[in-house]
Amino acid sequence: MSKKGKNYIAAAKAVDADKLYTPEEAVELVKKVSFAKFDETVEVAYRLNLDPKQADQQLRGAVVLPNGTGKTQRVIVFATGEQAKQAEAAGADIVGSDDLVQKISDGWLDFDVAVATPPMMAKVGRLGRVLGPKGLMPNPKTGTVTMDVTKAVNDIKAGQVAYRVDKAGIIHAPIGKVSFDTAKLVENFKMLNDTLTRIRPASVKGVYIKSLTLTSTFGPGVAVDQAKF
Repeated sequence: MSKKGKNYIAAAKAVDADKLYTPEEAVELVKKVSFAKFDETVEVAYRLNLDPKQADQQLRGAVVLPNGTGKTQRVIVFATGEQAKQAEAAGADIVGSDDLVQKISDGWLDFDVAVATPPMMAKVGRLGRVLGPKGLMPNPKTGTVTMDVTKAVNDIKAGQVAYRVDKAGIIHAPIGKVSFDTAKLVENFKMLNDTLTRIRPASVKGVYIKSLTLTSTFGPGVAVDQAKF
């Protein structure tokens, strides 16, 4: 087990491990204890009362954060004809069809999000072993398999965040950068929280959100009182 560094230990001392902070307090504290020499990403972790083995509890989707994530996403689009023209006009970094499939098959993966029109999925599906493990496979649930490529590209460029529950029932998602104003981070946080609350499966009984933690890339976790939103 690796030892924590001096900076982390000092930052952790500023966090009361027995306290549930309001979203505003948590954001301010995470910003305060950030110690990296780069603009760290602020992330949330929801531990949910879910059984991912149940089909209706395999939560997956995407939400556009009102203040973006602070990261410019590189978007590729698998499309032909009019949709290809629309994707290019919307600002997609690369648009292609068979040529793009072949390029990825040859090992190229220099992008963050892939979008595809439904007719292209028969060809894109052959890339499942490459894109699937990296979370890059287009999926209707995240809005990345669609005929409306203009909206898809615009949403991604505007700060869309994809989320997916893991085998332990946890969802991790970024909500911005440490350099963001507290109000903007809180607004992004609230948007994500509202989305996850709204899609609570009807089959879930009792407490839905077991715990909620906010952290920066290298900083200590700060427990958040979800009821304070």
